[in-house]
Amino acid sequence: MIAKDAKRLRIGVLGAGPIAQAAHLEATRKARNADLVALCDVAEDLLDRMAAIHTPARTYTRYDAMLADPEIDAIIIGVADQYHVPLAQQAIQAGKHVLVEKPLGVSVEECEALRAAVQASGLVFQVGNNRRFDPGIAFARTFIREQMGQVMALKAWYYDSFYRYTMTDNLQPVPLASAAVQRPAGNPKGDKQRYFMLTHGSHLVDTARYLGGEIVQVQARFSNRFSAYGWFVAVDFADGTLGHLDLIIPVQGDFEDGFQVFGERGSVIARGYLPWYHKASHVECFSAADRQYHRMLGEDAYTYKLQIEGFADTILHGKVQLGATIDDGVAAMRAMVAIAKSAENGHWVQLAEVSGGV
Repeated sequence: MIAKDAKRLRIGVLGAGPIAQAAHLEATRKARNADLVALCDVAEDLLDRMAAIHTPARTYTRYDAMLADPEIDAIIIGVADQYHVPLAQQAIQAGKHVLVEKPLGVSVEECEALRAAVQASGLVFQVGNNRRFDPGIAFARTFIREQMGQVMALKAWYYDSFYRYTMTDNLQPVPLASAAVQRPAGNPKGDKQRYFMLTHGSHLVDTARYLGGEIVQVQARFSNRFSAYGWFVAVDFADGTLGHLDLIIPVQGDFEDGFQVFGERGSVIARGYLPWYHKASHVECFSAADRQYHRMLGEDAYTYKLQIEGFADTILHGKVQLGATIDDGVAAMRAMVAIAKSAENGHWVQLAEVSGGV
């Protein structure tokens, strides 16, 4: 049995689609300090089937009705990217804390407008960059900040696999669908270059910022061959660290993300795994102080659950927010737009000057 805290965050999940089915519904139920109070989706057949599995206290087909529920403290938004900002705006206006799936939005301007609303509200807002809750990555960040001294270089990469769906089909629950689901106009997934940057690039950029700090400018090259999309990006960080980011979707090989960091008094190398294995990244931190490599045991690496627990701890107990903030979401959006613009002409692009979308 899962041991639950006496004080728990009452959560309503918006969306009964793929990411809710594979992650947020079970993660909310398993979180030690959260309860799944409500589930909302316009597709009644899908809503009923998910409710039968995950047993929320109640269900809604209208978002405004769920937002009006006084027994809900916070909303998890797990719907299409194009809906993130307007639906988060509604939740903020209703006085609810928000955890929204990454990416924060699809344009710089809408993300900036949302940031203004969040800052005025005083509510807790978190972006679903779940890799921040990978115990290995968190261990590396602590080492970088506390023991490494000045950092010279950071390299990070993210490689999806041609074969990932063989793995995810085995790891995730059998997905349920409905003809009544609400979809954005057009086909956002049809533009693969844009879709891959938003979906996968958001992870890579956030990890680089989480470890290396603010990104000032980027210079990108892009390649599209044999159904693979690749971005190769030079990065300047605000503290003078030089960086390089590689994003290839997909590769002939296993899924992998990882990073290397080289500093004044140590170095770090890490390799991550497909997150649905709930396995901590393999991280080795070398310290010049004792000339030893240091590793940690990631006994709990269910990052979707851990991000909800961190979100709830911030709201319930005022703990420091460990997840990506609204500022992190805006900065990641700016980085992705800058990479996309630089890939068009090969020039350096400053994040502070970008506008529009990917």
